[in-house]
Amino acid sequence: MNFTRWSARLPGTQRRAARGSEGSVPAARGEYGPRPERPAEGIEDPEHAEDTVDTEVPALEDFSVRDLLGRLPGLVALLYGPEHRIAYVNEAYAAAFGPRTPGATVAATCPEAEELGLLPLLDQVLRSGKPRTVKSRRTVDGGSYTVTCLPVDSPHLEGAGVLVHAADVTDHAEAAERLRASERRHRETAVTLQRSLLPQELEQPDDLRIAATYQPGVADAAVGGDWYDVITLGAGRTALVIGDVMGRGVRAAAVMGQLRTAVRAYARLDLPPHEVLQLLDGLAAEIDASQIATCVYAVHDPNEGKLVYASAGHLPILVRDEDGTVRTAGDPTGPPLGTGGWLHASGSIALPPGSTAVLYTDGLVERRREDIDEGVEALARALAGASGTPQVICGRLLRALGVTAEHDDDVAVLVVQHPARDGADAELFHNAALELLGGVEAAPRARAFASGVLSSWRFPVELRDLGVLATSELVANSLQHGTPPMRLRLRRTDRRLIIEVTDGDDHLPRRRRAETEDEAGRGISIIATIASSWGSRRTPGGGKAVWCEFALPD
Repeated sequence: MNFTRWSARLPGTQRRAARGSEGSVPAARGEYGPRPERPAEGIEDPEHAEDTVDTEVPALEDFSVRDLLGRLPGLVALLYGPEHRIAYVNEAYAAAFGPRTPGATVAATCPEAEELGLLPLLDQVLRSGKPRTVKSRRTVDGGSYTVTCLPVDSPHLEGAGVLVHAADVTDHAEAAERLRASERRHRETAVTLQRSLLPQELEQPDDLRIAATYQPGVADAAVGGDWYDVITLGAGRTALVIGDVMGRGVRAAAVMGQLRTAVRAYARLDLPPHEVLQLLDGLAAEIDASQIATCVYAVHDPNEGKLVYASAGHLPILVRDEDGTVRTAGDPTGPPLGTGGWLHASGSIALPPGSTAVLYTDGLVERRREDIDEGVEALARALAGASGTPQVICGRLLRALGVTAEHDDDVAVLVVQHPARDGADAELFHNAALELLGGVEAAPRARAFASGVLSSWRFPVELRDLGVLATSELVANSLQHGTPPMRLRLRRTDRRLIIEVTDGDDHLPRRRRAETEDEAGRGISIIATIASSWGSRRTPGGGKAVWCEFALPD
């Protein structure tokens, strides 16, 4: 192979002085003004033809291949024959891996070839006659190399040969590893923050069985703002929350943490779900106007057997009945949190004994190039066939929807089960209610009713007396400050006794310090002293409920 002819006007080539006007002295090269414009390559300029020297272009054979390869900064080895015997290695190769004996086989004398995985590659190049490249392979001494193997034909070689060229990319590999390590640390920080902001242990109400799972996405530190929560409200009622802050990374997780804290604070006010979302909507805009979040807030009351919920742009709750039928919570659904200008409303869906509710984020059902409604339908089909404990159902839903460790989006799932109890377990759960009719005579009837019910539930005498005292104070408070209709409700679970009185007045009682001469105002203080906890809330009909709880002895 010959190089193409070089131009005769190479730098440093002597040129004759340009032909000037008669009697003038030719100027030295470069002394005055620019050089004459050079004619296009391949076109003879007869006017300046004699300005050039006809120089013979050297051929490739004029250069020493050994000298060229020896001066290359890359590592070069020339191999020949099917056994890959060494014909030549350059100085860079010998400096990196040591000198090699000509005629020896690569397999016997070049351990670096095995470390870099070159032996199969050399065979492939000989068979196919095509070059092959492997990138950033590492040797045992920590060096990284990108290696290209080229087929070589020569009448002086016994059979075909292979030219091996290796470039040392150790610095690049180490820089890439440092970058990957930095990304891993960033992701681990975001995941740790996200998990620390989620409940470390779910509250377990008496009447429900609950499990939840969270799985972060894997791509580009794709930790988002998915969260869930379970909040016991007292009197057997439970708030269930799931939400998703749009976006990824530490910022989304931080906003999520603030919203979750705010939800727990608002839940303590025992407001209806739509009022909780109304407060949360204003707060979300104040936290970060650029962050949009979706959320579902639902409340379960064991006395009503349903979920009362409000949704801010979130996906619908799914409920599976005991027979496998799956129902979807419908409207109302408002816009996401942080948009403002919307009045949220509450809806409800039945949650009878034996049913299971699923709250989830979009990472479970959303797929590229698929409508999200198709994902919700797929989840409903998976839920219809899912049974077992809430934790088992969580795992089955993730597998059915194809969520693996390589999933590209965050996933949060909250499974709530209202178990159907029978036998000895059912004996631990009882309800009793009395309509408080008439005037002041309702108080002694309430005390007698409470005493009889608590005795039939076989409570210890001390607990029974405290329950009767609490009933008397709650009923007296309602008769004095409330309006009809009034109702007393007693409820026992496997862990607590709950006493609740409802009436038609929406003014909530508050605990105050009674002076020595005061004849009233001590009822709530007495309740707060003898009970494990107490509280009050407004009821949907415009009245209120005041309740207290007693923990049962083990």
